[in-house]
Amino acid sequence: MTVAVVGDALSPLAVRSKPLIGITMGDPCGIGAEVIVKALADPEVRSLARFIIYGAAEVLETAADAAAIRPFWFRIAHGETLRVDSGVVVVDFAEYPAGLWVNARPTAEGGRASLRFVDEAIEAAKNGVIDAIVTGPIHKVSWKLAGCRFPGHTEKIADAFNTKRFTMAFVGGDLRLALVSGHVGLFELRNHFTIGLVFQPIDLLHEALQRWFAIEHPRIAVAGLNPHAGEEGRFGDEEQRIIGPAIQMARNVGIDVEGPFPADTLFLERRRSRYDGIVAMYHDQGLIPVKLLTFGTAVNVTLGLPIIRTSVDHGTAFDIAGTNAADPGSMKAAIRLACQLACRSARSGSTPLPVIAQGL
Repeated sequence: MTVAVVGDALSPLAVRSKPLIGITMGDPCGIGAEVIVKALADPEVRSLARFIIYGAAEVLETAADAAAIRPFWFRIAHGETLRVDSGVVVVDFAEYPAGLWVNARPTAEGGRASLRFVDEAIEAAKNGVIDAIVTGPIHKVSWKLAGCRFPGHTEKIADAFNTKRFTMAFVGGDLRLALVSGHVGLFELRNHFTIGLVFQPIDLLHEALQRWFAIEHPRIAVAGLNPHAGEEGRFGDEEQRIIGPAIQMARNVGIDVEGPFPADTLFLERRRSRYDGIVAMYHDQGLIPVKLLTFGTAVNVTLGLPIIRTSVDHGTAFDIAGTNAADPGSMKAAIRLACQLACRSARSGSTPLPVIAQGL
């Protein structure tokens, strides 16, 4: 996509000082359009950066009408020349009109549309057009119906950038949490559970805490896999055989890490407050406390990618789609974090290290 001027006039210095953030609309059948419109309708959020929304303008307009929000964006047809000097531009895939999405449910059409939005943002990031990606919620069944082999954004974007070491993580409140395994069935995990698999999120979280959160000497806690962290092998030996050696490997390279701790007490405030980050063994072990403690304000972040990507902590919420009931809190948080990380990257002059985010 080539570049021309869109938006209000700004001085060259002002333009350079604001990152350009790409936002994908997610599944048009879900609440993605609504939370994006509501989030960017907040002048404080909109002032943080320049924005490109990859989506369907008619779906966004329908969401804005329902929320009594006056459209605040410029529309550019997909494939047209584009540049954003200020404000918000919608790259419109006009073949996906709002009328197609009256039935809020998983569909192949919704999957194909949300995949196209993501592919466009990935291409823009590869070409240096945008400084970060914020992804709206997709539905994994819709992606499967559309023929996609990836279970979610995390795996698809990692593959697009040929990234082998990546980890799903979440930031919310005082929690900074990385997962050993993400979209893997619990019983399937036994076939992949290795020392290297456990070491990787410890290593990537340590690096992210230093580079992105300016914690010079981060302390990390690691949860056990089994009840009572195995209780010295009585309830499983993975803590002794896999998790313990991974922790020792991390210590050998200078990481301040402790554990494994029983997961049922690790997330109590008095325990977790001792640490700057936590590593959980599997999806729900980490996501249950994240959602109990910070739901609606947490951000999904992928560590290990060469780009910045953030996302909401919720899914498509088909049950409330079209009702104007969606809370934009997590989308606001995802946008703020993407802007914060993009600005830090610009100031340091470094390649954006380990971050990107998605809907669950």
